[in-house]
Amino acid sequence: MRLRNVFKVFIVAFALFLPAIAQAGAIADAIQNRYDSLTSFQTDFRQELTNAASGGVERRSGKIWFKQSLVRWETVKPEKELLVIGPRVVWDYFEADRLVTKYRASQVFNSKTMIRLLTGKANLKEDFTIQEQGVDKNGLLKIRLVPKKPETTMVLAFIWVDQKTNMLGQVLIKDFYGNGNLVTLTNLQLNKRMDARMFEFTPPAGVQVKDNTRQK
Repeated sequence: MRLRNVFKVFIVAFALFLPAIAQAGAIADAIQNRYDSLTSFQTDFRQELTNAASGGVERRSGKIWFKQSLVRWETVKPEKELLVIGPRVVWDYFEADRLVTKYRASQVFNSKTMIRLLTGKANLKEDFTIQEQGVDKNGLLKIRLVPKKPETTMVLAFIWVDQKTNMLGQVLIKDFYGNGNLVTLTNLQLNKRMDARMFEFTPPAGVQVKDNTRQK
């Protein structure tokens, strides 16, 4: 094929791809605006953690509460874990191990994490290259997100969006090692009143506290 014909094919392909890029950008704006307007939400979740090396899958379930920048993520099965993200401090409590790990809130929100995506704190257009991938069997729009600055914890992500509400129904994150973290949200309730005490945590007596707030 001659060079100019190759160039023509490239131009045609790019022209066909432009509407998809524009539509994905518009969808990202709609999602961002929806989350920016939220005061709170409550949802049930199912989580699947896939180990790329072994093929094993760990399944978790529980509830998530979100109020502006505050999060309460309560895993009930297979074991109890409570993650509380307050204004400045994050607590991660494993009841069976009698262990609490303490972080700064900025350590959670400054990196590319599942929490940032689920709560709308990630800026889709600034942080990712976006590609629309069609509608799945459940009617959710699938979008591929490639981080512009990949981190070990996230080199690729997918989100599934309810186009009626512009809320996320599913999020899948792939890390550098190929491990997968899939979270599915159900029974989503928006702008519910929540007691501020839900986002506070005091370590129970006798529990070991590991302080990671000094780490970068």
